[in-house]
Amino acid sequence: MQVVGAEARDMEGRTTIIRTVEDVLDARAVTTVFQPIVRLDSWNHRRQEVVGYEALTRGPAGTPWEEPLRLFEAAAQRGRLAELDWVCRAAAYRAAIDAGLPAGLTLFVNAEPAALGVPCPPDLAPTILDAQLRLRVVTEMTERAIGHDPAALLTAAEACRGSGWGVALDDVGAEPASLSVMPFVHPDVVKLDRHLTQDAQGAYAARVVNAVVAYAERSGGAVLAEGVETPAHLAAALGMGATLGQGWLFGRPGPLPPDVAGRRCPLGVPFVAPPSSPGGRTPYEIVAARRPTAEATKRMLLPLSRYLEAKAQDPAEPPMLLASFQEGRYLTPATARRYAAIAETAALVAVLGTELPSAPVPGVRGTALAGDDPLRGEWNVIVVGPHFAGALVARDLADTGPDAERRFTYALTYDRDLVLDAARAMLHWIVPT
Repeated sequence: MQVVGAEARDMEGRTTIIRTVEDVLDARAVTTVFQPIVRLDSWNHRRQEVVGYEALTRGPAGTPWEEPLRLFEAAAQRGRLAELDWVCRAAAYRAAIDAGLPAGLTLFVNAEPAALGVPCPPDLAPTILDAQLRLRVVTEMTERAIGHDPAALLTAAEACRGSGWGVALDDVGAEPASLSVMPFVHPDVVKLDRHLTQDAQGAYAARVVNAVVAYAERSGGAVLAEGVETPAHLAAALGMGATLGQGWLFGRPGPLPPDVAGRRCPLGVPFVAPPSSPGGRTPYEIVAARRPTAEATKRMLLPLSRYLEAKAQDPAEPPMLLASFQEGRYLTPATARRYAAIAETAALVAVLGTELPSAPVPGVRGTALAGDDPLRGEWNVIVVGPHFAGALVARDLADTGPDAERRFTYALTYDRDLVLDAARAMLHWIVPT
């Protein structure tokens, strides 16, 4: 679609002519509006304590790309989605810096995890560095990346924390899978989807609230309710355990207030302690370093493995099932049928082994291991859901006898933090689709 003669301003304030979406990208011609985030217990009709702002992108006014959804779709069609993501974040940082956003206020900025793995365009690098030095940022991500590239989601979260910034998981409750992704990302802020805030009734809402409250209690993370537009929505948000809120009741998107630079703002969005990094270790190495191991045959371990697999069959609260089988031939027809059934409801089912295709079973992610991969010597079955977590990790002792009598050293744990550490390590092995 072409637009003849539409004017827009680039990030430096210069006027440019927009005819195509490439012009938008080349000129960095996006603008940022900001919506306040408040402490819910501070709100009344006369005052509210603002703890931060979410930055929202707008394309050039009067063009087909003014709406962010259309802008991102057009950029994706031209293979420039990651570039646009960097442009939008840089524009948000620059607007906040120029307005003098004080250190006590937190800037929430959306990001695509895959884009964080793409090098920053050179012309935007000074702004990104300036932001790292001068702003307190929470990067918002969604669970969508877990199906395509699980490692990218974890790597993006680690990169944000490496810059001293926080992480938020956005739209929690919009999809059941977000509840399983939540403990992996270990967000500082959990953002409840607006539809949940505006209709907090029924069994599904109760499941989401229970999972989110359990996570917040374990981690110390904050719960933020989106879409708070009426006093009834506010009451619902408070009832769901949210401490922060965002929506038209508190303010519509617009420029930052003229007096924002002069505000004295106590820190209202603390960050939680980050999870430990796998550091290239395998699940067995992680668990065995903290739990005693025992020796058993494959015949003895199979019931333990199947017990964990059965725990992955929970359609109400879909978990993740991650398994490494050493070799592709150990994904037997019977096992394949079980995993296909689990994949119908699970948030993610992934298997690793030699000579495995990318989709060895309908709905199951496969990753082929090289013959010398350290994971080839391990048999691991890990299940993580909103409330349940269990892991069987075993190392082959290289017996040459009958398959059922092969011996392993193994550990079995239901320590949630330890299971999550092992699961994060496994996710880093899964190749993107």
